[in-house]
Amino acid sequence: MRGLMQHDPLVVNRILERALTFFPRQEIVTWTKDGVHRETFAAFGGRVGRLASALSALGVGPGDRVATFAFNTYRHQELYLAVPCMGAVLHTLNIRLHADQTAWIANHAGDRVVFVDAPLLPAFAAIAPHLASVRHVVVMGEGDRRPFPGGLDYEELLDAAAPDVAWKEPDEDEAAAMCYTSGTTGHPKGVVYSHRSTVLHATMVNLASCLGLTDRDAVLPVVPMFHANAWGLPYAALMAGSKVVLAGAASADPAALVSLIQSERVTVATGVPTVWTGLLQVLEGTRCDLSSLRLVTVGGAATPVSMIERFRDLAGVEVVQGWGMTETGPVASLSFLPAETRGLSESERIRMRARQGRVVPGVRFRVVSPDGRVAPWDDRTKGELEVKGNWVAESYYNDEKSAERFHDGWLRTGDIAVIDAHGSIRIVDRAKDLVKSGGEWISSVDLELELTGHSSVLEAAVIGVPDEKWDERPLACVVVKPGKSVTPDELRTFLAPRVPKWWLPEKIVFLAELPKTSVGKLDKKVLRQRFREPRLPGPTP
Repeated sequence: MRGLMQHDPLVVNRILERALTFFPRQEIVTWTKDGVHRETFAAFGGRVGRLASALSALGVGPGDRVATFAFNTYRHQELYLAVPCMGAVLHTLNIRLHADQTAWIANHAGDRVVFVDAPLLPAFAAIAPHLASVRHVVVMGEGDRRPFPGGLDYEELLDAAAPDVAWKEPDEDEAAAMCYTSGTTGHPKGVVYSHRSTVLHATMVNLASCLGLTDRDAVLPVVPMFHANAWGLPYAALMAGSKVVLAGAASADPAALVSLIQSERVTVATGVPTVWTGLLQVLEGTRCDLSSLRLVTVGGAATPVSMIERFRDLAGVEVVQGWGMTETGPVASLSFLPAETRGLSESERIRMRARQGRVVPGVRFRVVSPDGRVAPWDDRTKGELEVKGNWVAESYYNDEKSAERFHDGWLRTGDIAVIDAHGSIRIVDRAKDLVKSGGEWISSVDLELELTGHSSVLEAAVIGVPDEKWDERPLACVVVKPGKSVTPDELRTFLAPRVPKWWLPEKIVFLAELPKTSVGKLDKKVLRQRFREPRLPGPTP
């Protein structure tokens, strides 16, 4: 027997309609070097319609890929809605990749139009000669246009466009957006989000058991809009009627972020750990009012306990760790504490929040041990984390090797994890980052988290390096906080009661900074390349 319910397509168009109908006076605020730019949802809706008309005039039709090479701005937000609502596919290009890799991605996706922020034209000029499918380049904002003089002007296109657009509603299973993985091994992989998956993901984000966004919130996605759809927040915030606060070219400027949080009374902010490390340094040296913040979410890498404690002590802010991938929509789990943990001590509760937490409603998971069995919830049995759900990819775009990552309807994440009795996930390591020493596994993540707990350590990365006796041993690369000092022996003494004795790294090197990927994660492949020889330089103070 079938249900007798109506079927209203789950399309991004509904998100736009709701935002304009119920929250026309809400704002999208963008940091610029000349001050903040403000745009009401009503004005936003008019510009989105003109943008769709302009794209049609350029020959863009259903299914065509429209790329962006841009910061987090109101214009980028306009593209987030106009492109999928007209049936085309939004493709956010990573502005920090090498020109050759960006060109490969754009050609693989078949991009027809690229929208570029004017300050990024020098970087784009190195990419443009290698683009095979692009027919138009549109320049957004003010800046020196000499690096690419042939681009169309965004504002001129909108001024000349028809004010009204007859939206042709897409099918909910049609593509709404594309994003490519970071490509740490081989070429990046294309993930194609459908309208249905985008709307369901936004709905999940707004659940009370997740981020719980409402029209009383001001949301600051510090995570780039070119990275996994900024964790879905540009859509979730509009759906909820939240104020949207965008940091423009200042996303990597901690002082500017603090100023935005204070002036716009931001309530929810999201970003990778490196962003919050810089912001905490500002808080330690400046009196700031962050009382508006009710939630900071951290993703992209493991969150140190020390970071959660510092946010609590310096700003009274709750930190929740999230886990996900480009392939998972991206939010797949959050470390909100279940009710049964209320009796735990404060330190135990903070350690629980430093885990990756429970999967969000709509996502299923399992941990599969090397022998192929599903691991029990004992917080000890390790295995690869696998997930499935309505916003989890089922394959990569035009990729012959998809089958290696997808089997039996499950996505193999490449993350090694354990699960506790509460169903809380803890990522032990990426499979490729585990250190195998004497036949036993050492978690680089656990060592890094313990090292960053030392009061003198700003950041730490652990990699495996060749060892004649043990095959591999851990090497700790440490960045010391400004004005602080620590020795390798002091760090080993600090670690000794916290990790197994055979985990203690014989070699600890001090670096001025750690290499990062284009989205702010630790780039361990650079460290492995630097320290791949068995003989390593001795630690330096």
